[in-house]
Amino acid sequence: MNDTIVYEAIVIGSGQGGTPLAAALAGKGMKTALVEMREVGGTCVNYGCTPTKTMVASARVAHVARRAADYGVRLEPAEAAIDLSKVRQRKRDIVASFRGGSERHIEQTEKLDLHRGRARFTGPHSITVTTDGGKELSLDAPKIFINTGTRPVVPKIPGLDEVDYLNNESIMELDRVPEHLMVLGGGYIGAEFAQMFRRFGSKVTIIQRARKLLPREDPEISDAVAELFRGEGIEIILEAETLSATRRDGEPSQTRGALQLKVHSNGTERVISGSHLLVATGRTPNTDDLGLEIAGITVSEKGFVKVNDRLETDTKGVWALGDVKGGPAFTHISYDDYRVLVRNVIDGANLSTKGRLVPYTVFIDPQLGRVGMTEKEAKAAGRKVRVASMPMSWVARALEINETAGLMKAVVDGDTDSILGFAMLGIDAGEIAGAVQIAMMGGLPYSALRDGAFSHPTTLESLNNLFMQIA
Repeated sequence: MNDTIVYEAIVIGSGQGGTPLAAALAGKGMKTALVEMREVGGTCVNYGCTPTKTMVASARVAHVARRAADYGVRLEPAEAAIDLSKVRQRKRDIVASFRGGSERHIEQTEKLDLHRGRARFTGPHSITVTTDGGKELSLDAPKIFINTGTRPVVPKIPGLDEVDYLNNESIMELDRVPEHLMVLGGGYIGAEFAQMFRRFGSKVTIIQRARKLLPREDPEISDAVAELFRGEGIEIILEAETLSATRRDGEPSQTRGALQLKVHSNGTERVISGSHLLVATGRTPNTDDLGLEIAGITVSEKGFVKVNDRLETDTKGVWALGDVKGGPAFTHISYDDYRVLVRNVIDGANLSTKGRLVPYTVFIDPQLGRVGMTEKEAKAAGRKVRVASMPMSWVARALEINETAGLMKAVVDGDTDSILGFAMLGIDAGEIAGAVQIAMMGGLPYSALRDGAFSHPTTLESLNNLFMQIA
């Protein structure tokens, strides 16, 4: 092993929190190491937000083209044809552009060294980095930040390891549209890919263990998504336990019926046959080979790094940020973790993650945007709850552009009139949820949005009518 390289800070993982944190530390004059075992940019740039939303955009174009006649536009031929290899190349080009920008920023930052390889703790403030070629580097620093993220969970289903299945990364590398895509899991990732590939032309079946799609949402939101998907021809099997996975003998891979899932649902067993299988049953943290126990760093039962509300681990001088610490697994939360750490570690502040609002958007079409509590969560917290709900068919803008699917829902504190939560399945939902979030951050009562004068005709003005429905 080479002599130890001493740094003032080490960041393990170049995700959306890790890269700007490393650059900020170096920008303050600290000699900093950034360690990355895969592509720079982490999950978001390489396998998550950027590529999936690029492909979602292609799927929406196909969907709108098929609906052209609804708007009085005739296209010849009427059926949109999908060249998935070009969709994939467009995705690759955008990912490469984003990743390249991050790499150039790292290279141009003084006092910042990028080490490519697998990191492992050898002590509370020391790590080794093993490169693909087997070379080992020893790094020490009084400050270490863990930003190693998560990877797809592989459920324990008999036979699954013997069939060719896809995850959220490999499915985006297909060059042909699957004949029949079976999606194991009805959460956010499964929902986005199910609708995307249905719009590309695949037959799609979702096998969901829970009673609802998107089970963290209020029931009426989950039901509206299910209705939307069924309207587009997606089959949904709920409360389904997958008993086994097999490949039919003599059938080449990626043909209709080549893969078979035995499923138990509603008291009966059935066999579902398809050409492709996407496993989207959750994420697990990349901590199992980090040597955290050597550094005295505690993890949860599921392997997530335990931190306090200032992102500190049990080991002094070691922090964790992003998905690896558990909690909301969103890029913007990872980036907010970076902001907390920059202020606390560099500026000597004492910021906390306690009580921060967690907005998110699910990029199905129309979008699902949410911030704050659901009605169930608010009631469980002992709040006196008042609720407003309204279908998107009441929204003038939605009617004008023929996008009336979905609904809006707000939860208000009955004692203070403050907005506790907001959810919307509809056009521009992510943007509208952001507007409500700003009102919540400013402590505005719901009446401020009910009585505000918003530009017409926009989706935003629908908040007037929504908050008039407060019960």
